[in-house]
Amino acid sequence: MHPTRRHLLGLLPAATLLSALPVGAAEPFQASDWIKRSRYEAANTTDKALPADRRRVVFIGDSITENWARDEYDGGFFPANGFIGRGISGQTTSQMLLRFVPDVLELQPRAVHILAGTNDVAENAGTYDAKLTQDNLAAMVALARAAGMKVFMGSVPPARDIYWRKSVGDPTERILALNEWIAGFCRRDGHTYIDYWPVLADVDKGLKAALGKDAVHPNRDGYLAMGPVALKALGKV
Repeated sequence: MHPTRRHLLGLLPAATLLSALPVGAAEPFQASDWIKRSRYEAANTTDKALPADRRRVVFIGDSITENWARDEYDGGFFPANGFIGRGISGQTTSQMLLRFVPDVLELQPRAVHILAGTNDVAENAGTYDAKLTQDNLAAMVALARAAGMKVFMGSVPPARDIYWRKSVGDPTERILALNEWIAGFCRRDGHTYIDYWPVLADVDKGLKAALGKDAVHPNRDGYLAMGPVALKALGKV
C-alpha cells in the first residue's frame, strides 16, 4: 500500500472500516462495488487538470448533492462558482468516507462541503448508529484538514417521510439531533456550519412542499433557495 494511503487509513475509525465488510464474508469484499468508486473515475481524471479556481470546493454527499449538480437543477451554479459535485444517490457516510480520497483529496480543492446523513438516518445500510455516523463525519473532516482544506458542513435537510423505508417512521428527531451534533462539532473545531433549515423547513419541521420534488429531495426551487446560503458561507474560501 502507498505510504500516504496507509497514513490516511490510520486516521479512520476502526468501526467505520469494519462496517464496509459484510458479516461472515468468506472471500475478499470488493469495496469498490459497494462505494461506487468508479462513479466519478473519469470525471476525476478530467477535473484534476482544471485550473485551481474551477475546483475551489468539492461537494461530497448523497442524492441531495448529486441532484444539486445536475443540469436539470440549474447545473450552471457549480461550474460558475468553481464547485465540483461528488454526490451519489443512496449513499451513507460510511460509503462517502471510503471514497473520500479519490473523490475529494486527489482533486486538491481549497475546501470541501460535506452534506451527509440522510441515508444513515434512513437506515440504507442497516440500523442507524448515531455514533458511527458522527465518527464517519469526523474522519472525513480529519482527512480534509490533514490535506490543508477548509471544511464546511451542511445541515441534514428536513425530511418528515422516508418514503422508501416506511419502517423508519418520522426521522425528524434523529435529523435534529444529528444537526445539533454537527453544529457543535463545527463550533468546537473551528469549521463552518451551513444551516439550510431556515430556507427549507416548514412549520412542521418538514421540507416545504413548494421546495421539494418529494418529502426528502429539494426541487429546482429548493436548490435556488439553498444556493445563496451556500455562497454566503463559501465566499470565505
